[in-house]
Amino acid sequence: MKFTALQISEILDGSIEGDPQASVSEVAKIEEGKSGSISFLANPKYSEFLYHTEASIVILNRDFKLEGKIPEKLTLIRVDDAYASFGALLEMYNQVKNNHLGIADSAVISDSATIGEEVYIGANVVIGEQVKIGKGVKIHPQSFIGDNVEIGEGSVIYSACQLYSETKVGKHCVIHAGVILGADGFGFAPNQENNYKKVAQIGNVIIEDHVEVGANSCIDRATLGSTIIRKGVKLDNLIQVAHNVEIGENTVIAAQTGIAGSTKIGKNCMIGGQVGIVGHIRIADGVKIAAQSGIGNSVEKENSILQGSPAIPIGDFKRAYVMFRKLPELNRLANNLKEAFDQIKNSVSNQP
Repeated sequence: MKFTALQISEILDGSIEGDPQASVSEVAKIEEGKSGSISFLANPKYSEFLYHTEASIVILNRDFKLEGKIPEKLTLIRVDDAYASFGALLEMYNQVKNNHLGIADSAVISDSATIGEEVYIGANVVIGEQVKIGKGVKIHPQSFIGDNVEIGEGSVIYSACQLYSETKVGKHCVIHAGVILGADGFGFAPNQENNYKKVAQIGNVIIEDHVEVGANSCIDRATLGSTIIRKGVKLDNLIQVAHNVEIGENTVIAAQTGIAGSTKIGKNCMIGGQVGIVGHIRIADGVKIAAQSGIGNSVEKENSILQGSPAIPIGDFKRAYVMFRKLPELNRLANNLKEAFDQIKNSVSNQP
């Protein structure tokens, strides 16, 4: 699908310098731009590429001052905030690109399921008993939607997702490829024979509105009650959320983080990649946890910033790290002092 500079400028409330009819059908980084593509310039360190890019249109800030001659076929669109405007354009482009509608012939849908208007259900999708699919939902090929699942209006379920029975997904959520919602929690009880007996997991998973779950992440159903991902949460790829965990509103978590069972995480938290969090603890609102940290106890103070394993306040961690880097030097100093002491001790013992 093609857009002209004039159409784009009207969408972004921008001003055109160049050909209003210049058309584009794809987006590209400014250093990789080619004819028929649109790019943007927000970071000054990429300014040099503006003067020899092959892109047809570039979005840039109104106050950007040209310091050379731009390519003859390049059209500029000046806006108040190039980064934000390009982001809005990408969102629009993504919506157009993914605007699939209709139900594939190979989809298997239970007669008891309720399917809303303007939906897309791709090839080989399986939808179970008593499922409720809201208006505008898109379910991409080869996904499985178990019995009694609910998916709210405007949500997108990408390919090869597995939504186990009783899972609830809110409005305008994005569930990326390979996500599993509602698999059994890791519940096993040891017996006298030193074997492990499985504890039935009969709860569910609740995903509230405007949540995004990254590819191949797993959110386990509760043993009893619900595992809850609150409104606005953003989860990266390859995240494990165990049974009965609750993640507060607008918390963001980076890839490969694991959260053990029954832990409660507050709202507006930021958790880096590869963080490990033990079970049955609470993390206060606004807490920030640096990548590869290990959280072994509750964090009661709001807006704390933690790092390390076990995690400590980030100021303490940085001071400790300075000392850690000096350990080889301190070790050499200790050895030198020991040698000097031994020499003095030997000289004294050898005196008549």
